[in-house]
Amino acid sequence: MKLSIEKMTNRICAVFGDCTPSIYLYGSVALEDFRLGWSDIDILVLTQTPISEKQAEELVNLRQKMLEEEPDNLYYQSFEGGMLTLSSFMNSQHDRVVYWGTSGQRIANSYHFDSFSMTELLENGILLAGKDIRECLTPPTFEDLYRDVKQHYETIRNAHQTGRSLYSFGWLLDIARCIYTLRTGKIAAKTFAGEWALKENLCPVPKSLQMAVNLRYAATSLKDDVELLDYAETLGGDVQIFADVLEYELASLEK
Repeated sequence: MKLSIEKMTNRICAVFGDCTPSIYLYGSVALEDFRLGWSDIDILVLTQTPISEKQAEELVNLRQKMLEEEPDNLYYQSFEGGMLTLSSFMNSQHDRVVYWGTSGQRIANSYHFDSFSMTELLENGILLAGKDIRECLTPPTFEDLYRDVKQHYETIRNAHQTGRSLYSFGWLLDIARCIYTLRTGKIAAKTFAGEWALKENLCPVPKSLQMAVNLRYAATSLKDDVELLDYAETLGGDVQIFADVLEYELASLEK
């Protein structure tokens, strides 16, 4: 993974030539919670000058190009993130943005970076290249974190079904992480949050949450396990039961 991150950083820098951007690693890798087959390698690329159309075209398909060059490398497909100017990032302005996500890649005109990601960037982010410009960024307030937790809670409530995928277990870890943030004002890695919620007896369906935590340690070897996939398909009810706990935490703080 370390070598793949280094190669990706060098290729991105090569596109910008002498104008080296500030490239950061944040998320599960920075929190030492990366799990191949489950986690993303989150990067943020901030430039001082606008990204040209030519540069954007080179960058948008870069991870696929590197995967074609090294088809056995399982890490390139895990890269996600955004590339844009520092001024656009700071002021939420429209500009040319290169976006890599789970659903694909595209050239866009805006980029959303929530308070969880910003906190991770400021507190745990790793500078891979360029100048460290984090002193220019404003740390999120607890109100910002509360707002994003509430928005995520609403997304969970609208997710009435879980699919035949191990990613369905991720909803339980997301809820545990949200509760941890509401109680502490801090950001935790998903595995830690799940283990913490179990220790604190916060989850009414501990068996499902324990399975989610176990999967964090063995996702690659269990991705085709029929029994687990069958169980994942039935998780919808357990997710909503645990979401009741998150709803109570949100309501308590609102009062």
